[in-house]
Amino acid sequence: MVLVREWSRDDAAAFFRAPSKDDDKYARGVVALRTGSPAYPGAAVLGVEAAWRAGAGFVRYVGADRVGDAVLARRPETVVGADVGSSRIDAWVIGSGTDPTDRTDAETLALREILSGASPVIIDAGALDLAPGTRAPFLVTPHAREFARLRDRLRVPSSEDERAEEAAQVAAKIGGTVLLKGARTLIADPDGTVIAVEAGTGWLSTAGTGDVLAGALGAVVAANPGAPLVEVAAAGVWLHGHAGRIAAGALEGAPGHPIVAMDVADALPLAVADVLA
Repeated sequence: MVLVREWSRDDAAAFFRAPSKDDDKYARGVVALRTGSPAYPGAAVLGVEAAWRAGAGFVRYVGADRVGDAVLARRPETVVGADVGSSRIDAWVIGSGTDPTDRTDAETLALREILSGASPVIIDAGALDLAPGTRAPFLVTPHAREFARLRDRLRVPSSEDERAEEAAQVAAKIGGTVLLKGARTLIADPDGTVIAVEAGTGWLSTAGTGDVLAGALGAVVAANPGAPLVEVAAAGVWLHGHAGRIAAGALEGAPGHPIVAMDVADALPLAVADVLA
């Protein structure tokens, strides 16, 4: 039986701070995203929006030109371009809004280069198949179906009643942190730590909120260099859930109302302000 730590608002608060007068944009964290595709450009737009809204000081988008145009139309302060060789990157986000069956050899090579670097990487959706063998510190963010495929690939036995045990075993086998999304999100690291974060509201079950989560995670990871990735990820999940509650009006027991993913991204600054209060 795996021991699961329940995550609280107070736990999350330790990973957020207001910038001081001496901070510059780099001190607040630099996030780079290689996400989205011509088929799913919105994933890149949502992820970039979330990274900015969750407090990143500098956000770079690296991806298809057409997708970059959509990103700039929404967030013109974003730096768009593929030349990041001399740039400081505190966290990468890859895979959101992509399909591995459409990935070119050149794209695979570019992603593997990111996964071989020193910066932490949030691996989402269409890049999950590249996670095994990654040398960089990394966090995979599968939903239930993606997790089942990853678990089967790693030959981890299924346990319908023990999601926490499965997550811990996959983390140990893959050598990285696993964030298994759901109404009760589980984050497990290779050392056996498992943290549970309750979803903010059922209204978060809508298309695109996973892309928002990936971008927010990038910002929180970038702002907390050297901190345990399993705890930083839990803080990011909590922030995302709280933004969902704020966006849906599901506070203090209220049932709330429908939202779309961009509503969650827009509510991230309010969630940060609330946890800092």
